[in-house]
Amino acid sequence: MKMLEVTGGNTLSGCIRISGAKNSAVALIPAAILSDEEVTICNVPDITDTTALCEILDYLGVSVKRASETMIINAQNIENKEIPEKMAKKLRASYYFMGALLGKYKKVTMALPGGCSIGSRPINLHLKGFEALGAKITMENNVYTVEANELKGANIYLDFASVGATINIMLAAVKAKGTTIIENAAKEPEIVNVATLLNNMGAKIRGAGTSTIEIKGTDHLGTCFHEVIPDRIEAGTYVIMGAACGQCLKIDNIIPEHLESLTSKLEEMGAFLDIGADYIIVSKGEHYKGIHVKTQTYPGFPTDLQQPLTSLLTLCKGTSKIEETIYENRFMHIPYLNQMGADIKIKNQTATIIGPSKLVGTDVVATDLRAGASLVIAALMAEGKTKISSIEHLLRGYENIVEKLKSVGAKVEIKEI
Repeated sequence: MKMLEVTGGNTLSGCIRISGAKNSAVALIPAAILSDEEVTICNVPDITDTTALCEILDYLGVSVKRASETMIINAQNIENKEIPEKMAKKLRASYYFMGALLGKYKKVTMALPGGCSIGSRPINLHLKGFEALGAKITMENNVYTVEANELKGANIYLDFASVGATINIMLAAVKAKGTTIIENAAKEPEIVNVATLLNNMGAKIRGAGTSTIEIKGTDHLGTCFHEVIPDRIEAGTYVIMGAACGQCLKIDNIIPEHLESLTSKLEEMGAFLDIGADYIIVSKGEHYKGIHVKTQTYPGFPTDLQQPLTSLLTLCKGTSKIEETIYENRFMHIPYLNQMGADIKIKNQTATIIGPSKLVGTDVVATDLRAGASLVIAALMAEGKTKISSIEHLLRGYENIVEKLKSVGAKVEIKEI
């Protein structure tokens, strides 16, 4: 078990370089096995989620070479066998092997995926898409078997614009016969990044980034070189840190357009932002006013930044509100913020924050990945020391977070407990 000790009250200044996107990389790695040749992916973040996926690749007999931020994947000797629970449960994104193996072999057997406990995240939309392509699904002892004699293109309407379902259906459909149309597809940049990888391999995908995606099936996918986009959630988290306790803190290697829903809200509350072509320089404002935020699918305000933003809103004068519309269990950080001195109440999936509040360091628990980020931000703002346990969640999604924070003046340290 690891614990993060944070001493608050330090001003953050300097430069933080943003890593490759976790939510993109965890889909690109399984997608690479669809190729019949070697696939090179660069700007891959070194986080526990990508390590867990490499363990699955190794188990399946896939050759993986890692050097710095580059990963070379060759699935020529892959063996399509059941992915066991001990591997699948390490991360939610293990479910992308469902679409990739189904697309490649017309059959996949694997246990239920894992991930953070932030609410109900059923994979029924994924399975509905597979069934529309012609697959039959059985489940026994929490192990799914999805198989088809032949996958055929279909028109698939998603009841919810799910990122995971959109990507998984794309993976299954790229080698299906005929044309697949996904309606009400998710529009996140990570989906565009995955579609670009597949197209670079020889797939025929149009419309990624819009609500309608067209996939024309092809028999062969070949070699390619591909780059993971910058992580907009990591970038947003550090921008929020800068608004909380920064002085000319530069967040570099980003795509500012991916962060517009956040930066517009930060400017509304009174933060100082200098937005460049591939960076944002942020400083703490003198007087913050309360704002209202509602999480939505992209390009709306991301649910993954709701928790980090909550900590910052404790600095605002008056009332702020955050309405969570994506996951019903994404307020588990709030009892710990209140324990640190915040005044936050929850009712009907809406958090009401009364401020400003003076936060004081104490012992808290990172219940999930973004809750951990929220508590780090609160700890940086707080007086005294904060000890955050269960930070394994945090390390799943933020590459070298301790080193990055130390480089800009934060006093943070990982300790074994």
